[in-house]
Amino acid sequence: MPSILSLSLLLTGTILFVAVSWRSLLHPRRHGFFRFFAFEAILGIMVLNIPVWLHRPFAPMQLVSWALLFVSFGLVVHGSYLLRRFGQPSKPDPGSPMFRFENTNSLVTTGAYRYIRHPLYASLLYLAWGAAIKSLTPASLVLALLATAFLVATAKSEEVENLARFGGNYREYMARTQLFIPFVL
Repeated sequence: MPSILSLSLLLTGTILFVAVSWRSLLHPRRHGFFRFFAFEAILGIMVLNIPVWLHRPFAPMQLVSWALLFVSFGLVVHGSYLLRRFGQPSKPDPGSPMFRFENTNSLVTTGAYRYIRHPLYASLLYLAWGAAIKSLTPASLVLALLATAFLVATAKSEEVENLARFGGNYREYMARTQLFIPFVL
């Protein structure tokens, strides 16, 4: 049975995600809609595995977990920097579900974006699996699979938006890059 602390963390996280994502939730065909549910699944994994987060930190599965979490952190910092530096972000139109950092005017194809189209979503994918394998239970596995499915839906939805925004340049970019994992997927 979940503890009061776990339920409080889930409720607080959900309220925070709804407060940040409410515009996206009004647009179910846009990428932010699916991203909200990926965040919820990741929140569930993290809350579920809080009790074992630091348990046996040098066990083999924990080392894999830490590696995934480290890559996740590096990708989100690197990808965010590249979007701000080279993407020429601008303030979205009023009522738009997009955030400023993702409303880019230039297609970013350097750094991690040279190999994968969605480094920020890849970072969430690595976060989900890194947190899940802290204690790979049926519940954490299901939540990690849900997070993965919602992140794929997020990326695919954003690609439709990017094709409309950047046209043929984005189509060419899609042909030479992978979705989340360089040279693999």
